[in-house]
Amino acid sequence: MNLPTETLQSRYQREGYLICPGLVSAQTVETLRKETVAIASGHRGPIAGVTAYDSINEDALKSVLAIHFPHKISPLMRDMLHHPAIVDVLTQVVGADVKCMQSMLFIKNAGKPGQAWHQDETFIPTHDHSLIGVWIALDDATIDNGCLWVQPGSHTKGTLWPSQSIPDPRFDGALEAYGWEAEFGPREGGVAAQVPAGSVVFFNGHTLHRSLNNVRKTGYRRALVNHYMSAHSELPWKYGNSRFAPNDYRDVVLVAGKDPYADRGHEELAHPYVRPEILSD
Repeated sequence: MNLPTETLQSRYQREGYLICPGLVSAQTVETLRKETVAIASGHRGPIAGVTAYDSINEDALKSVLAIHFPHKISPLMRDMLHHPAIVDVLTQVVGADVKCMQSMLFIKNAGKPGQAWHQDETFIPTHDHSLIGVWIALDDATIDNGCLWVQPGSHTKGTLWPSQSIPDPRFDGALEAYGWEAEFGPREGGVAAQVPAGSVVFFNGHTLHRSLNNVRKTGYRRALVNHYMSAHSELPWKYGNSRFAPNDYRDVVLVAGKDPYADRGHEELAHPYVRPEILSD
């Protein structure tokens, strides 16, 4: 980014998110789109919930909402964890030492649901509140096809709001955060991150965000979403069966600087799977 470090840091600290247009080149975006088809077709490795096609086939995208941990089977998706322009921003807003613990490849074909208001720290807690989502647009993201929405400043107090089930067909059935409306505005408010392909949205783990359903009759809203944090914090994420649980999750990828806990080694805990369209009743 061409902005001074102080500008990026202050904006991120104030708003809880950054929108960086054009951070990923058009050529890389096109390569990622093709890789998405190969992954969904089962040609990069096994994915729980995916039946492999005989050949790489775009029809594979139609039934898949999202695939978790694609970097486990795709060298290209793993390389994207280290994308230089993205890491440059991360080191400015997170610190010199940064690690990644999760990747998610959203496809969201026409008619597929979004996810209601939530905070990522609810699901991936960090000791130092350094969790950051990196949302890479692989298609032009609009309100109609289910772009990301954020509530500016909703991270500032470090509050994790309670969640409840909501009967809203626009969403995938995951719980929605509530109780924040009096402070940050109505549920249907917020800022729509309508961005062209190649743009990257960075957002704090406490920032309230959501995405709506894709109401278009055709087409996708593809996005690669990776989660990072400071390498100086242990990660008390209870995913998998770690020998360090519940203190530190060690299925991580260092993308910048040094890992203070490198002597603990690496654990293979996560495996790719398809995200269910309906997460709860």
